[in-house]
Amino acid sequence: QKVYGVSGINPETEVLHGIGSKPVLAMFPSVFINPGDVTLMTVPGYPVMATHTRWYGGSVVNLPLTEEKGFLPDLDAIPADVRKKVKLLYLNYPPNPTGAGATKAFFEKAVRFAKENEVIVVHDAAYSALMYGTKPLSFLSVPGAKDVGVEIHSLSKAYNMTGWRLAFVAGNDRVVAGYGNVKDNYDSGQFKAIQKAGIYALEHPEITDEIKEKYERRLRSLVKTLTDMGFAASMPAGTFYLYVKMPKGVKNGRRFSNAEEFSEFLITEKLISTVPWDDAGSYIRFSATFETKGKADEQRVLDEFKKRMGGLQFEF
Repeated sequence: QKVYGVSGINPETEVLHGIGSKPVLAMFPSVFINPGDVTLMTVPGYPVMATHTRWYGGSVVNLPLTEEKGFLPDLDAIPADVRKKVKLLYLNYPPNPTGAGATKAFFEKAVRFAKENEVIVVHDAAYSALMYGTKPLSFLSVPGAKDVGVEIHSLSKAYNMTGWRLAFVAGNDRVVAGYGNVKDNYDSGQFKAIQKAGIYALEHPEITDEIKEKYERRLRSLVKTLTDMGFAASMPAGTFYLYVKMPKGVKNGRRFSNAEEFSEFLITEKLISTVPWDDAGSYIRFSATFETKGKADEQRVLDEFKKRMGGLQFEF
C-alpha cells in the first residue's frame, strides 16, 4: 500500500511467501497445467514457467515483445483455438530484459482478456519497484485484477537481497491457496530470520529509493556511451537492464548474423559480458549490477567500459 497504493489485500488468505520468485514461478504450472493446456509466455523473457509447463505436458505459446508495440504483447492476435486451451498468462513489467513499462490501460486489457477466456494472470513484479521517473504500477491496482490473478514480488531487486531468497505472492485467494498446497510439498518455508529481515526491508521503502538512484546513475552513463557509438540506446522505464539492437558489424571487420554472435564477440574480444536475445529481433542486454566500492570505483568501471568500447566503430 505504501509503494503501490493497493489496499484490500487479506494477509491471511491472499498473501503467501516464497523462497525467491524463481521457485514460485516453477510451482504455478504444477498447480494448474495438465497435458494439453497452454501457457502464454512473453518473449524475450524469464523462461521458468515455460520450462515447467512443458514438463507437465502442457504447451507454450510465445507472445513476442517488439519495439514497435512498446514491448507489450498483442493479446488480440491470439487465435481463438489457442485461447480455448490457455490456463496461464505470464506477464513481467517492467521486464527482463527490455525494461519497458506497462500502462494501466494494458493491465485493464489483460484483466478483460483473462475474464473472457478464463485465464489466470501471473504477473512477475520482480522489478516493479525499480521505475525511473514514474510511480511503480501494480497489476493489482487495476479493478478486477484480483479476480483473475496474482502478483509475485521479490526482495532481490528492490532491496538488493539477492541470495537471501525471499518473495511473496499476492492476489486471488483461490490461486494463492493452490500455490500454497503445492508449496507445502516442496519446501518448509524460509528461515525465520530472513523473513524478519524482509519485514524490515518492506517497512523501509526508502532503501529502494537509494538503490534506484545508483542504478539510474549507472544506466544514464551506459546510455551516453552507447549512444555516442551509434547504438539506439535510451533509458529504460525500469529494471537495471539496457536492451539495445545489435549492430550489423564492425567497420572493415567482423559481421554479425545474430545477437549471440555479437555477444560472443564482446566477451571474447573486449571482456564485456552481455546477454543476447534473438526471440523478437536481435538485441543484447547490458546490466548495471556490477559490484563496486563507492562512487569513485563505480566511475572507474564505467570509464573502463567506455574505454573498451571506444576502440570500435560499429555499422548499423
